[in-house]
Amino acid sequence: MLKKNKIKKVIGVLGGSFDPPHSGHLSISNFCVKKLKLDELIWVITKKNPFKKKSLFNLNKRINKCKILVKKYSKIKVKYLENKVRSSKTIAIIRYLKKINKDSKIMFIIGSDNLVNFNKWEKWKEITKLVDLVVLSRQGFDNRAKKSIAARFLRNKNLLFVNNKKINISSSNLRQNYLK
Repeated sequence: MLKKNKIKKVIGVLGGSFDPPHSGHLSISNFCVKKLKLDELIWVITKKNPFKKKSLFNLNKRINKCKILVKKYSKIKVKYLENKVRSSKTIAIIRYLKKINKDSKIMFIIGSDNLVNFNKWEKWKEITKLVDLVVLSRQGFDNRAKKSIAARFLRNKNLLFVNNKKINISSSNLRQNYLK
C-alpha cells in the first residue's frame, strides 16, 4: 500500500447493477464518504449482474437514474467502465482504476453477503492486493463473512469490517414490486 504522505486521494468503489438504484445505495454511499474520509466514491455500474437472468431497466436508464439520484452529492460519481476495460470482471475494473489513479488509495466496498463467496470471484486474491476491502454489514451475513475463506486468508490485512446501520431496502425487492 502507499505511504500516507504519497496518497493524493482516497477513492471508494461501489460496484453493482443498480437495477434500480435506490435510497439504500445513497445512504451507504454517504455513510462511506464520511466514515472512510473518501475524496470520491464511484458507483461502477455493470451492464448485467452475472447472478441474475435479466435486468429490469436497460443500462442507459440505470445510468440516468443513478445520476439523478446522486446529483446533489459532489463526491459521488457514476461511471460505466466495461466499455473502456472491455470486461465486466471486477479485477479488470480495479486494474483500470489503479492505472488512472496511481497515487490514490482505492477502497472496494462490498456487503458482508458478498464476502461470504468472495473467494469465488475471478482473481480475488489479486483484488485484495490492489485495494483495501471494506465490508459493510448485511443482516444475516456478518458472522459467516468473518469466518469466510477470504477473511481468513486476509487476516484483517487490507480488510475493514464496518458496522453500519442496516438498511431494509434492496434492488431485488424493488424489482419484484415493479413487476407486480
